[in-house]
Amino acid sequence: MSTSTSASPSRNTTAAPARGYLRWRVIDIVVASVLGVAAGLIFLAWNVGYLGPKALLEPLLPGLQGLLDGPWLFAGVLGGLIIRKAGAAIYVELLAAVVSALIGNQWGGFLTLEAGLVQGLGAELVFLLFFYRRWSLPVAILAGAGAALAGGINNLVLWYAGSGPAFTTIYLVSTVISGAVIAGALSWVLARGIAATGALDRFGSGREARVRV
Repeated sequence: MSTSTSASPSRNTTAAPARGYLRWRVIDIVVASVLGVAAGLIFLAWNVGYLGPKALLEPLLPGLQGLLDGPWLFAGVLGGLIIRKAGAAIYVELLAAVVSALIGNQWGGFLTLEAGLVQGLGAELVFLLFFYRRWSLPVAILAGAGAALAGGINNLVLWYAGSGPAFTTIYLVSTVISGAVIAGALSWVLARGIAATGALDRFGSGREARVRV
C-alpha cells in the first residue's frame, strides 16, 4: 500500500489536474503579469543590444540574423512553463510586447503587438498539442521552436517580403534554432531554477520541483 502511494506523485509530476489548466486564479494572473513586464524590460534591452551582433551576422550570411530572435521569444514559453494554464504563453508574450511598444522601439506599436501575439500563439499551440499536461525539456524546446517558426514566418511576410529561397531557408532555420535553444531550453532551465527557490510553491511547476528534491 505504501509503495503504491509514494509512486503515484512521480508518475504524474508532468501532468496537470484534469481541466485545471482552464481555471486561472488571481495568483496566476499576478505572476503572469510580473513575468510579462519583466520580459518586456528584457525585450527593450535587446531591441538595442541585438544591433551589434546583427551588423556582424548579416554580411557573413544573409538570413543568419535569425539566430538573434530567441530573446524576443522566451516570454511565452517561460510563462507557459510556470503558469501551466491555457493562454499563459500568449498572455505573457503579448504583455511583454505591450511593455516594449509603450516605452517605444524602432518597429512601432502595432507591429510589435502583432509580433507578440503571433509568437505567443506559436508557443501556445505546442502546449495545447500536449493538452497542457507535459512540461518536459523536449516540450519546452518544441514550444520555443514553435514560437520561432510562427514569428519567423510573420517576419518574412512583413519585413522580408520577396526574399529568395536561400534567405528564407537560412532565416527560418536560424530563428528556429535560436527559439529552441534560448526560448525553449533556457526557459526550461530558468523555470526549474525559480521553482527550486520555493517561489512557485503555489504552482504545479513549484510542487513538481519539490517532488524531485
